[in-house]
Amino acid sequence: MPLHLAAIALSDLPRLPSDIGALITRMATMIFDQSTPVLVVDGRDAEIRIVRALLQHLGYSDVDEAANVTEALTKMRAKRYALIICDWHVEPMTGCEFVREARGDARFARIPFILTGEPRSENVVAAKRAGASSYIVKPFNAEMLKAKIEAAFGTRTAPLPDRQQAAAAARPQQGEPAAAKPVSADDQQKFDGLFTTSI
Repeated sequence: MPLHLAAIALSDLPRLPSDIGALITRMATMIFDQSTPVLVVDGRDAEIRIVRALLQHLGYSDVDEAANVTEALTKMRAKRYALIICDWHVEPMTGCEFVREARGDARFARIPFILTGEPRSENVVAAKRAGASSYIVKPFNAEMLKAKIEAAFGTRTAPLPDRQQAAAAARPQQGEPAAAKPVSADDQQKFDGLFTTSI
């Protein structure tokens, strides 16, 4: 009976889009104002220019860049960014390690991070465990980037305990080398919706 009442109530709402995907897209767009700052972190100038051009094509106008993690953290401490897009291969650590470090700082804990890199499942899983909001496989186009931005902002407002627990579990103890952890079927299912891409 409650299902029936809910269906009636929903059908009575004016202008409810029939396509729920369109509603989610509109909500994600409302969450992220395209005039807010975005930071692109990549050690290669050509890659930064490509990502900047794609972002500008999508309407994002305030795009800063950093050539390495040290520069990125300095900029993040000086300016509040709404989104960080980082390549997997940055110095002096990986993009995944950068996300983990940033997530350890309360000021950056809720900023969506999109990691870019190769189509390697172990990178995707490590990115998710570190607290990345999304992972996009290179090369990508504007539409793929737009979808990942929308997905990243869809997860930003989600509760963080799962991501924080995963990040804590992924951190090696002091003096221990980092070891790859097996991925459970449950974890893989969680990752599939947000991190899979067409290759």
